[in-house]
Amino acid sequence: MAKLILLRHGQSLWNAANKFTGWVDVPLSERGRAEATVASCKLRDQGYKIDVCFTSLLIRSIETAIVCLTECDEICGGKIPVIQHDSDDPDWHGWDKYAGNFYQELPIFTSQALDERYYGDLQGLNKAETAKKFGEEKVHEWRRSYSCRPPGGESLEDTKNRGVPYFQTAILDPIKRGRNVLVAAHGNSLRAMIMELDNLKPDEVPGLELATGVPIIYDFDDQGNLIDKTILT
Repeated sequence: MAKLILLRHGQSLWNAANKFTGWVDVPLSERGRAEATVASCKLRDQGYKIDVCFTSLLIRSIETAIVCLTECDEICGGKIPVIQHDSDDPDWHGWDKYAGNFYQELPIFTSQALDERYYGDLQGLNKAETAKKFGEEKVHEWRRSYSCRPPGGESLEDTKNRGVPYFQTAILDPIKRGRNVLVAAHGNSLRAMIMELDNLKPDEVPGLELATGVPIIYDFDDQGNLIDKTILT
């Protein structure tokens, strides 16, 4: 059975400071790197091996993927993780001319489609202070509802509309070919993906919480059909 492993990035420095982050490119905290290490150990201890990895363009997601893949050598099955930059990006000095070696390397693909939802005017603000200013109920609605947008930002529905098509075209492809896939991304981009996988309705979204650094594993049969789900708490 092919595995899809979803992993919310470890705690970032702005998670620790209780700030809205969104697209601000903030790295992991010490605790966040430890959470990614623990996730790697959990996957190794359960015998999971990864064949391909997908992350967002944001450093906290990429850091989490790299730590998870390199902390325990067994995770990659002897392969070396290599980030595969977009061949349409002119700033990678011809890197895209290297096709890679499937037998020696584990490809990591980055995509804006997996970025956290854009929090607009809230980015950089303290969550508790924002709740005092606008009211806890309004801030909870901005953070957890399906279709409500924060000022100048994206709703979860917007995030789903860019993330799910990428999941269906790019991420499901290796799964259908029997490969184990790691997706290291963000609370909202993963919530959008889980909505699709678990057939959740918009009114079920407010109760969907994802802990940092906790692997969620979906099992697929050889036809690409979802058959089981496990959370490595």
